[in-house]
Amino acid sequence: MIISQMHITSSGEWETGSAKASGQDAGLALVFWSDTDQETVTVALESLKAHSPQAIIVGCSTGGIVSGGTFLENAMSATLVSFDKTRLASVAARLHDHEDTRALCRHLAANLPSAGLTHVFVLSDGLLVNGCALASGLAEFLPDGVGITGGLAADGERFQLTSIVHGQEILFGGVVCLGFYGEGLKIGQGTRGGWLPFGPERVITESHDNVLLELDGESALELYERYLGKHAKNLPASGHLFPLYLREADSSNWVVRTILGLDRKRHALLFGGEMPRGGTVRLMRGNMDNLLDGAQEAAERARLDDGDALAIMVSCVGRKMLLKQFVDEEIDTVARILGPRTTLTGFYSYGEIACGEAGEACLLHNQTMMVTVLQERK
Repeated sequence: MIISQMHITSSGEWETGSAKASGQDAGLALVFWSDTDQETVTVALESLKAHSPQAIIVGCSTGGIVSGGTFLENAMSATLVSFDKTRLASVAARLHDHEDTRALCRHLAANLPSAGLTHVFVLSDGLLVNGCALASGLAEFLPDGVGITGGLAADGERFQLTSIVHGQEILFGGVVCLGFYGEGLKIGQGTRGGWLPFGPERVITESHDNVLLELDGESALELYERYLGKHAKNLPASGHLFPLYLREADSSNWVVRTILGLDRKRHALLFGGEMPRGGTVRLMRGNMDNLLDGAQEAAERARLDDGDALAIMVSCVGRKMLLKQFVDEEIDTVARILGPRTTLTGFYSYGEIACGEAGEACLLHNQTMMVTVLQERK
């Protein structure tokens, strides 16, 4: 496995930070951008395709980029990977071309070759696609034993428009799946949060999909605003600092859900995952130390043997909002655990896709650090 990384300069040209990998040999290009207009992205993709004609190009808009050990905004990066023993395949589709998210997942799984498939990395539109249904649908239709990790595209703290890339095509409301094949690839994965619940447990008494209307018979929006106090004026962005801890009615497992928007006319909160009626929720809050501990635990779970490796980090925009100028410390924490021979790439997202913290099937997470480590066997 040979890895190199490039960035778009102020003049719009790709600039490489390493001469290790030839673009001609790269089989994969992971592309992430933050606060970059569509025209710049389009031109950059054309240039990248000319530089790495054999590479499968996948990527998305973000709330911030991880490249090497650095956090970047107002930037675009590409991580080029040449594999020795691993085959790749990719498929993408738009939600509006299918009846629902489940049908979209069935299509994606059916069009991704299954023979030898060991892992799928998925990137999705962060606002138009139901992340919970996406995670459960992929787990249902992909072959048993195939790992699934990934994340939802972001749009900084604006929550207006997100997009993904497949090849040179920019897709809105779409999903791309990248498949890894063969026995030569080892994969490590870890997911952790670090947020702490507080206050009483409340029951969801009215909801629809990801729209939360009532808690204990009271307007969810009004209750949330009362708890947030002075922070309520900055909703929905400030909601990332106070996610909800959710346990479905028929489950003992808790997951984190974060606000993506609100509808004042309906007195409703819109979350980054389903909020099923009858479920139990608690408010959460975090501090820098807790979030860094969560990042460390995720990296420890994902770490593989010493040797060259690629780590794809997907962390949440809400974590970045809380960490602020200390966001580099979260990246440094992961880098320190994984070691100097692991190259880091990734992004800040509107949701993370991975197995549950207790080993449950593929789930949508919010406000977590998710680390996927790829390493070819010697």
